[in-house]
Amino acid sequence: MNTVLGPVPAHELGIVAVHEALLSVLPGAEHAFDITIDRAEIFGTLAAKLRDFRELGGGTIVDATGMCHGRDVRLYEALSRSTGVHIVASTGMGPEGMLGGYFLTPQTNPPTPWPAEKFADLFGREITEGMVVPRVERRGAAGIVVTAATAAGMTATDESLLRGAARTALTTGVPVSFRYGADAVRELDIVLDEQLPADRVVVGGLDRKDAVASGAPFAVARRGAYVAFDHVGADGGSGDTERAALVADLVGAGHGRRILVSCNAIGVAKGHPGNDLPYGHVLSAFVPLLAARGLGDEEIEQILVGNPRDLLTAHGK
Repeated sequence: MNTVLGPVPAHELGIVAVHEALLSVLPGAEHAFDITIDRAEIFGTLAAKLRDFRELGGGTIVDATGMCHGRDVRLYEALSRSTGVHIVASTGMGPEGMLGGYFLTPQTNPPTPWPAEKFADLFGREITEGMVVPRVERRGAAGIVVTAATAAGMTATDESLLRGAARTALTTGVPVSFRYGADAVRELDIVLDEQLPADRVVVGGLDRKDAVASGAPFAVARRGAYVAFDHVGADGGSGDTERAALVADLVGAGHGRRILVSCNAIGVAKGHPGNDLPYGHVLSAFVPLLAARGLGDEEIEQILVGNPRDLLTAHGK
């Protein structure tokens, strides 16, 4: 398993928060006159939050911000050494509306979307050669490919991103995690069309109300992909009560090995609103709700430890 400090045996990952953000910077905010990027201050804030996570029993944080939203590999290395928390960084980008112009109109006339193979090459090199520190070097290897589809509906560029992410996963063995846009099942089918096994794919955002109403969590689980409820804590206790009931229903339907839970917490946000939940919120507040729904210790451990371990273990490469 690739972490920012190098490969780690999968059994050492422990409890994994599978979709969080350490430093999240809206592209361009680093140049704004009213935004301060104080790396020492950011380190202190993040280190305190990671230590709290570790004290609650957490072992690994997956930073799912991708390439262009403030990812700071050297900072993450220092944080991991200081706190003892494993950090898995990600490559990838998306959806289309969050891409820089270079990735939308790469020197073509008329402008055309990047093809999937160019995204696959870009993402794949961050796994095989190391993640880019802009204009300086490559460091470490990404452990997961992340992307997202546009909420209003998948665009041509979104499809290239999904296919490119899937091709990266096929050639490197790391998994794909994508935040669904408007149609989770259709977007998953695009990824699976690249012959990527379903158990190498995470579909995020499936605790959105529209996803639940459409039955998408069950449809995704039946296809064999991972169902990510990654907004735990976002809408208060009543929302988490509903999430816990949905998790229990999926377990009851035989899909316990396809469930992932996380908060999408943001340790430090610059240029956009943050989600200031602690990384340990799942452990302190959501696990008791799962137990109240009748899930036993083994079932909860499978969701928090076993499923992310199986997902993050590189396959066949």
